[in-house]
Amino acid sequence: MASPSLFPDGLRFVDAEKDEHFAAMSLIHALGWRDTYKGYVPDAYMAAEITDDRWVPVFRKNYESDICHGLLLYSGDVPVACINYCRARKSNYNTGDICVFDNGGYEDWGEIASFYTHPMERGKGYGGILFEEALRRLKGMGFKNAFVFVLRENEKARKFYSSHGFSWDGTHTDIPFPPDTVCVDLRYVKKL
Repeated sequence: MASPSLFPDGLRFVDAEKDEHFAAMSLIHALGWRDTYKGYVPDAYMAAEITDDRWVPVFRKNYESDICHGLLLYSGDVPVACINYCRARKSNYNTGDICVFDNGGYEDWGEIASFYTHPMERGKGYGGILFEEALRRLKGMGFKNAFVFVLRENEKARKFYSSHGFSWDGTHTDIPFPPDTVCVDLRYVKKL
């Protein structure tokens, strides 16, 4: 059942459990990818793979298998941000089979698997509200530590995570994109 948590200004959390939620999350992800990874992920890959509905079946499967939890933040009836949180992944639940994560030593950690604010809704504090709620939920699931991967070149996101108490622990994962691009994601960690 959707979480009806309300804020005085009409913001509310909604657990992703219906196709309309999965579609909203997928669209926010696609817009985020197109905005954030332009110039880093090959244009041909972006054009072919990053469609508005790309992640709908992935989010549905995550929900049905209880492997990764999706959460949206709504402002009134408009979804403005989304996040996926879970136990540390062994494979990438949200982008398909493009990469495998070496999370050895992090198996008992919580992970923010993906996190995007709609590009038109940035700068309003929505991301911080949603991010802190996901961390609260990870702690409630019994995790003592959490991590998130962030593109090395994404200074804005790195500053955001740092402002929420995360820091780079010196590890990273390389994500290959055809035909010959490799993006480096840094692991930012925090004790919960």
